[in-house]
Amino acid sequence: MACGSTKDRENSENRLTWPKNQRPTPLVLRLLNDAAPHAPLAPHPLTGAGSAGVIWKITTLLKARHTITARRTMTGRPAMLIRSLTRLALCALLVGMSPAMAQSRGPMVLAAASLQESLSAAADSWAAKGHAHPVLSFAASSALARQIDAGAPADLFISADEDWMDYLASRNRIQPSSRASFLTNRLVLIAPAASRLRLTITPGFPLLRALGPAGRLAMADPDAVPAGKYGKQALTALGLWPQVRPRLAPAENVRAALMLVARGAAPLGIVYATDARAAAGVRVLGLFSAGSHDPIRYPLALIATSRHPDAEGFRRFLLSAEGKALFARFGFGTR
Repeated sequence: MACGSTKDRENSENRLTWPKNQRPTPLVLRLLNDAAPHAPLAPHPLTGAGSAGVIWKITTLLKARHTITARRTMTGRPAMLIRSLTRLALCALLVGMSPAMAQSRGPMVLAAASLQESLSAAADSWAAKGHAHPVLSFAASSALARQIDAGAPADLFISADEDWMDYLASRNRIQPSSRASFLTNRLVLIAPAASRLRLTITPGFPLLRALGPAGRLAMADPDAVPAGKYGKQALTALGLWPQVRPRLAPAENVRAALMLVARGAAPLGIVYATDARAAAGVRVLGLFSAGSHDPIRYPLALIATSRHPDAEGFRRFLLSAEGKALFARFGFGTR
C-alpha cells in the first residue's frame, strides 16, 4: 500500500473537488473549518497521542472540509475519495507502530463518534485483564461503514444506528451471527453553557426565533449520519423541518456538531444526551420525545474478514454485564 509523498499529502486539498451543486455554503464551511481542527484525538497506548487519534485527525479534517455532502453515493469520485482517505488513515496507523507493535496490537474497532469516552474506558478495562489494548477509531457511522465496504481492515464495527449495520450486512461485510444491539441513547437540544435561552420542546416551538437572524442549528449531516437522521425525524414530527432546514450547519459527525455549539459558533445544536454530558461547554435545553424519532440503538458486529484472536472475546466483554455497566456510567441505556 503506497502512502504517497509528503508533498502529495500536503497538496491533497488542491486535488479534491466537489460534485456539481453539492458544495456547502461558505458559512457552513467556515463553521466546520473552525471546529474540525479541534476534534478530540482518541489516545492509543501504543503510540502516545495515538494511531487511532491520527486516523481521527486525518479523516475528520479532510472529510469535514471537503466531503460533508460529497459522499452521497458509493460511485465515481466520492467512492475514490473515501478509499483514498482510508489508505491515508491506515498509513498513519502503520507509521505510528513498529512491526512488533503491529503484531501485538489488539483488535481494530471502528466505532460511532459518540462512543469515544465510554468505549475507551471499556478498552482500558479489557486491557487491564491482560489482553492487548484494542485499537479504537471514531467517526460517523456512515463514514466507517463506507470505509469497511471499501476494504478497510477492521475487526469490529459499532454503529449508532441499525441502518448502517444493515448496509454492511446486505453486502456481506459482517459476520451475521455476531450482530447484537446493546446500547440506547436519547436526543437533546443544546446551547452554549453561557447561553440564557430557555425553550420547551413542543410541536411548533419557536426554534427559528431562538436561532436569531443569522444563527445556525448545528447537527450531524441529516442525509447520512445517524444523529442527523434522528434529528431530522424529530424536527419533522414537531412540524419544524421545512423552516429549519435552510438554517442548518450540517457537521461531519455528532461530535463536530457538539463542538460548534461548545465553541459558540452555533447558538443551538442537536446531539445525543451522552455527548452533552461529556462536554462542559454546553447545557441541555430540552429532551426530544423518544416517540418523535426512530429508537436510537447501537449494534455491534464482527467484520467478515476479521481474524484477530481477541476480537470475539472483546465483543463478548462489551455485551457482558460488566461491559454494559461501563457504558451506563457514561449515560447510555443498555439492552
